[in-house]
Amino acid sequence: MARKFANILETVGNTPVVKITKLAPRHVNLFVKIEAFNPLGSVKDRLALGVIEDAERTGKLRPQQTVIEATSGNTGIGLAMVCAQKGYPLVVTMAETFSVERRKLMRFLGAKVVLTPAADRGVGMVNKAIELAEAHGWFLTRQFENEANADMHSRTTAVEILADFAGERLDYWVTGFGTGGTLKGVGRVLAKERPDTRVIVCEPADAPMLTDGSKQDRKPDGSPKGSHPAWKPHPMQGWSPDFIPKLTADAVEMGVIDRVLTISAADAMHWSKELAQKEGIFVGITAGGTFAGALQICKEAPDGANVLCMLPDTGERYLSTPLFAQISVDMSEEELQISRSTPGFRLGPPA
Repeated sequence: MARKFANILETVGNTPVVKITKLAPRHVNLFVKIEAFNPLGSVKDRLALGVIEDAERTGKLRPQQTVIEATSGNTGIGLAMVCAQKGYPLVVTMAETFSVERRKLMRFLGAKVVLTPAADRGVGMVNKAIELAEAHGWFLTRQFENEANADMHSRTTAVEILADFAGERLDYWVTGFGTGGTLKGVGRVLAKERPDTRVIVCEPADAPMLTDGSKQDRKPDGSPKGSHPAWKPHPMQGWSPDFIPKLTADAVEMGVIDRVLTISAADAMHWSKELAQKEGIFVGITAGGTFAGALQICKEAPDGANVLCMLPDTGERYLSTPLFAQISVDMSEEELQISRSTPGFRLGPPA
């Protein structure tokens, strides 16, 4: 990576692939691609930059026009970074159930956050974004349908993966799906350039929409008409909203998916914590879920197989979620014992 950049947006992408040394079975090579190394901490930084630059290039976005998007948080945070650097006002709509730190991050970056009722789920925040865009003439990025999303991943994420495994096998690529941009964009490149690579997709056990196989009802523009019948609430924020995005459906129809795994919320949170405490890799619930799926694949994989798992974001987005429910702000009994082990111990507030 170069030492100097013209602006923060030039630092998007080129995230590292890291080998797992303690948590992986010994008979395989398990690697993770850590998207938290993007400047605002998630894979959605790529999406945000890709859709805005495409809109600029095609004339869909006018100078100083307000940008709007429906988001669970990471796309909005990425868009807030891009819009701040490029000078576009940003409004995001977000269901009130998503973590409060995501709202604060977007507002800190200058975005306006419009909350939608929890009962309306992801479809509700999408419909609100469409209403606002039409009422005010704002540019709606349409992350769930916008082909520029998948194109960005074909140009960057997929190319990086090919380079990282040049001259060696890549037996499995394991990912989740949020918008479907990563899945479609990388999946189609692997299908062409590395057809022996099996594409594994993970989804919540509480919302097995791909596993269920039922079609998603859509409006003519590709946006969802309503919630998918197989969806139920789950804590994996950013991982499969209550509908199957068009880009995800495209990947299914293209036949790039070899297998779908369902992951429990408990397993997702367990492996997020294990990655932090055993490998020093700090990621969120969705990353833990994808990693859980990768470990399932590793158990079945032949000796010497190379497995690459996508880790989409940082754990700091989840401080107010169940992922940190057991992490106390006060000292534990063990910590108190450590404090008491020397004469300088003090329990009360500083003098």
